[in-house]
Amino acid sequence: MSRKVIHSDSAPKAIGPYSQAIETRGTRTVYLSGQIALDSATGQVVEGDVAAQTEKVMKNLEAVLVGARMTFANVARCTIFLVDMNDFGKVNEVYGRYFPVNPPARATVAVAGLPRGVRVEIDAVAVGE
Repeated sequence: MSRKVIHSDSAPKAIGPYSQAIETRGTRTVYLSGQIALDSATGQVVEGDVAAQTEKVMKNLEAVLVGARMTFANVARCTIFLVDMNDFGKVNEVYGRYFPVNPPARATVAVAGLPRGVRVEIDAVAVGE
């Protein structure tokens, strides 16, 4: 198996030792690193509540998917990391708009904290045909 790093200038640059996504050649599986609510142009966290942050996270994931020549329809699995499970409903509402039919498998995990003080982070695994 060979690996290809996927990078999109439309999504924020990695702020640590990870890639935006990894494609495994031969299987056409792409592993997207967790995205937070960073503006790719400024590198700053977007303003607003957890719903606004989730919207930006989903846009960032979408940018990386496009860089991998995929869409949300290719996403097979996501993990949502929340600093407060009371935000679950608001996050779920925004997240659900991106998966109107046949949503991917998913886990939601409460965490003690996330980078840059954001309230939500989401990663994904996408599978091509």
